[in-house]
Amino acid sequence: MNGRRIWAVTRKEGIHIIRDWRSLVMGIAIPILLLILFGYALTLDVDEVPLVVWDQNGTETSRRFISHFDGSPYFSLRRYVQTYADVERAIDEGSALVALIIPTDFGPDLAAGRVTRVQAIMDGSDSNTATIVLGYVETVARTYNQELAIEQTARTTGRTVTVPLDLRPRVWFNADMESKNYIIPGLIAVIMMVIAAMLTSLTVAREWETGTMEQVIATPLKGPELILGKLLPYFGIGLLDVLVAVLMGEFLFKVPLRGSVALLFGMAAVFLAGALSLGMLISIVTKAQLLASQLAMVVTFLPAFLLSGFMYDIGNMPNVIQAITHVVPARYFVSLLKGIYLKGIGLELLVLEAVLLAGFGLLVLLAANLVFKKKMA
Repeated sequence: MNGRRIWAVTRKEGIHIIRDWRSLVMGIAIPILLLILFGYALTLDVDEVPLVVWDQNGTETSRRFISHFDGSPYFSLRRYVQTYADVERAIDEGSALVALIIPTDFGPDLAAGRVTRVQAIMDGSDSNTATIVLGYVETVARTYNQELAIEQTARTTGRTVTVPLDLRPRVWFNADMESKNYIIPGLIAVIMMVIAAMLTSLTVAREWETGTMEQVIATPLKGPELILGKLLPYFGIGLLDVLVAVLMGEFLFKVPLRGSVALLFGMAAVFLAGALSLGMLISIVTKAQLLASQLAMVVTFLPAFLLSGFMYDIGNMPNVIQAITHVVPARYFVSLLKGIYLKGIGLELLVLEAVLLAGFGLLVLLAANLVFKKKMA
């Protein structure tokens, strides 16, 4: 390959990008917008769950039980209700996700040492949220039960009772258990996959539609030189996007970066090479800008969003879908980003993901060179 010819193509493509402000907007502004939109709107944290209470007992004992919910950061006591109709209306209109119903004999039963029952009604239309909230309710009830058991035993025996098992959990890598700390790194991979493929999916197709491909074919320019020359400007834009995303994650979303910055950008460069080459391959095959952009969106966004492990755990997917995820490059980049961002681990533990990512990039680049022919269709 001739370096001068590659540089000429790179310079030509760079001039076109500068003159076409839409390409610059797509290449820089859209990733920023998507990161802000998804970063603030997409959250898996469940807190401040709206709660209504029907306290039929109305004693100090029942109020103490309710205070365990009201004092928890996971519940927000909205109001007290007086009937089941009020409970049903609150859940139907969405003003409450959980209703706590305390029976009239709650206090006397506990004072006499008898078992009493408390009803919790919740909206299960969102099964994932309902499952999490159910765990919160059970935890609060279990804590209250433990306190009562200790107090009753102390009154009966006159001795101070201690809990035999003191469980002290320690969370590694994401101590605050905030979903944004693992959503933002994965989001960077998804956005870069989509934007990189969409940018280059228009390059060769545009040459065919505008008729300038005939001039390119008439030059001594070789296929690999054309492809590499067109990739380089977008590669620079991609690295700039990665830099902006990392800075936004650090200063805007306060996501800790525990690993090596050099490793992060090195793996991003490998990922970008594959994603840009995929867009180039789509552009070469379709030869039409509209079709290329649509195909690039389908091939990149849906697999990267659904099958990369960014939103849904791959281990919980059916076996057939798990097998399909192995051909999704964003899967490996998401694993790399989360390992570097949250765990601070190095290439010695991420070597498999790095090799597979590099293999994907090399394979797609070779495919683009094989498919591209310097002749009129």
